[in-house]
Amino acid sequence: MRYRSTGGKIADAINAFVLLLIALSMLFPFVYIFAVSFSSLEEVLKNELLLWPKEWVTDAYRYILSSEQFIRSFFVTVFVTVVGTFVNMAFTTTMAYGLSRPVPGQKQLLFMVVFTLLFSAGMIPTYMVVRATGLIDSLWALILPAAINPFNLIVMRQFFLNIPEELHEAAIIDGANHLQIFWRIILPLSKPALAAISLFYAVVHWNNYFSGILYINDPAKWPLQVILRQIVIVNEPNAALRGGQQMLENPPPPETVQMAAILLATLPILFVYPFLQRYFVKGVMLGSVKE
Repeated sequence: MRYRSTGGKIADAINAFVLLLIALSMLFPFVYIFAVSFSSLEEVLKNELLLWPKEWVTDAYRYILSSEQFIRSFFVTVFVTVVGTFVNMAFTTTMAYGLSRPVPGQKQLLFMVVFTLLFSAGMIPTYMVVRATGLIDSLWALILPAAINPFNLIVMRQFFLNIPEELHEAAIIDGANHLQIFWRIILPLSKPALAAISLFYAVVHWNNYFSGILYINDPAKWPLQVILRQIVIVNEPNAALRGGQQMLENPPPPETVQMAAILLATLPILFVYPFLQRYFVKGVMLGSVKE
């Protein structure tokens, strides 16, 4: 049996301590947001560091959840995230599979495709294209302009290249075409990569607010992050949540409303991660290098 030296054990202890400090520093904002969102007006006005509320008050959550504007924007974001991720994966996987197949001029084709995807035309030309296609004030404006991410496309293509070529040859001998091979062989073998890339796309859609500001003029179609921006950055929680609706005459303190809105906007995407965690690291690592 090999025994580690004292220096090695000290180094491990120092590494564990540093990692623990980093973890606590990342956990602290969530604890603070949680504590303030459930605090009373008196505790907030003291302007003290809150880590645990002395008196549990749920006025901020009841105020937010009674807002039709917030609930509507939540379902808008869910729609954009689910449908957008599906569209992203459909375009990304099919293009990645096509670029992974050995065809004449493959390198030149790959260069032209990836090169054009890496360099965007810019905000103004993109806005003009969205307006010319009639997507202004449409939820599809939040989905279609970013249908393919070049980084995710490269990772997915590299993952497909790692699948043994013998499987393609055997399927072709059995009479399968490329669509059948892609649907029945490639996708079932690519679950780790599909889960990882889907999570990348879903997080981007869930956190996206800039496209909503650019393309959506109707407040009824604003995604959740635009409402969150109005509440936290613009510092108009009552105006953002009211949306023409009759709200409480004495709303909760703006600080508690802001923190409660942040927590409600963060929790859904956090709940998704544990279901994809077992695929996440494996999917990224398998697509990172070619064996």
